[in-house]
Amino acid sequence: MVGIRNRDSCREYFKKLKILPLQSKYLLSLLLFVADNGEYFRLNSEIHSFNIKNKSNLHPPPPKLTVFQMGTYYTGIKAFNNVPTYVKNLLQTKKQFEQALKEFLHFHSFYSLNELYNCNKT
Repeated sequence: MVGIRNRDSCREYFKKLKILPLQSKYLLSLLLFVADNGEYFRLNSEIHSFNIKNKSNLHPPPPKLTVFQMGTYYTGIKAFNNVPTYVKNLLQTKKQFEQALKEFLHFHSFYSLNELYNCNKT
């Protein structure tokens, strides 16, 4: 379709064609699940009475089992906390949040969850 060889990376072509790789689609679904089910999650600002740096992050419960850490609830919190603040601030308006999230995922074209977790660190 675009004339690339078998061994070439598709990342740039995903960006050009505005196609999300499989892991980015998973992240989109996961983060929209978190947005749709906000009543099951608590923000750090709801837990702490003082003004903290990560007040727009979700408060993760202490993980007791590896199965819990690999589940949708915990992974959703971890992924949401690694999304840029400007996207998180749009959570109140679902359509704007979804649009900003898609633009963020298209721009970075993540191939793994670890790429998202390390995105803000570089």
